[in-house]
Amino acid sequence: MYKEKNEKKTHRGQILIKTDGLSKHYGKGKIKAVDNLNLDIYENETFGLLGPNGAGKTTTIRLLNCILKPTRGTADVNGYNISEDANKVKAITGLLAESPGVYDKLSAYEFLEFIGALYKIKGKILKDRINELLKLFGLVDRKDYLLEGFSTGMRQKLLIASTLIHDPSIIFFDEPTAGLDPKASLMVRDLIKGLSNENGKTIVICSHILPIVEELCDRIGIINNGELIAVGTIKEIIDIAGMKTLEEAFIALTGGIDKKELLAWRDTT
Repeated sequence: MYKEKNEKKTHRGQILIKTDGLSKHYGKGKIKAVDNLNLDIYENETFGLLGPNGAGKTTTIRLLNCILKPTRGTADVNGYNISEDANKVKAITGLLAESPGVYDKLSAYEFLEFIGALYKIKGKILKDRINELLKLFGLVDRKDYLLEGFSTGMRQKLLIASTLIHDPSIIFFDEPTAGLDPKASLMVRDLIKGLSNENGKTIVICSHILPIVEELCDRIGIINNGELIAVGTIKEIIDIAGMKTLEEAFIALTGGIDKKELLAWRDTT
């Protein structure tokens, strides 16, 4: 079903996701989780969203999936406004959240059946999709087992399957390889490549694993303290920072590392 291509896309189609001053503040504006975000993501692009812990990446993803409402500003997802057309946005997007939950007393098959029903997929179409996804993720032999007995990696594979069950055109992955062994991680990376290159999906990835971002993403954006501080291809980001690697560029753009702070615990005076 999914085939792999290694080359990154250099052309840009139409803008599929557009934010305009998108902001989410808490505590009467004192905490700015996302602040004045202006970002364009193109059709059939794999876009990486990077930033330190607490920078605003997950908040951005939740805003674009209509889980949170913006404090101010707005965004369009494939022409649908996140504030006015929330149900239409959710119908065309798939989200693998950073810390999703599952229903432990359902089997793998029942869980996918339940998620499919939420998207109003019925009959043979739903059955075929469930069987195909279970086969793809190597879970056929476990389809009738309760999720309470699943390992972290098996749950992650099932959750990715549930993200794809309604065949969304835009897919958000928040740490997609979390908890996976090297073989399963490679399978997921190949799957993401195939979804973009062969199936025309637009993909947004949040990850702290920079080699995965370098392997998969056509462009990246770096968020720090709720603000978008850099956006471009990996080469462009490296050049902007005046560094040699993405890791060096990321550290430089987000404030570097205070070595004195790292060694402060050794100070006994």
